[in-house]
Amino acid sequence: MNTWYQRSGDVIMLTLHVQPGAKQTSVTGLHGEALKIRLAAPPIEGRANDALLRFIADHFAVPLRSVELKQGGQSRHKRIAVSGSTLEPESLLRLS
Repeated sequence: MNTWYQRSGDVIMLTLHVQPGAKQTSVTGLHGEALKIRLAAPPIEGRANDALLRFIADHFAVPLRSVELKQGGQSRHKRIAVSGSTLEPESLLRLS
């Protein structure tokens, strides 16, 4: 049983632990009940959140408007909704 994502219809809700300011953007695996993603973007003026949403949109092959930050705008712990993707969330783990 996964704890870091839920699927409801065509919406995937991801629970993420984000570490901004990394050398490169990458998925590092599970971090408790969240998927850990390291971001190359700095945590300044929302740049890390923007980079995260673009990374998720690119991975799930959906337009940026289909990815929404639901919780955690100022936190490392984030909840993100992805609409309209046919990819399984487990595909993110293959990036680690």
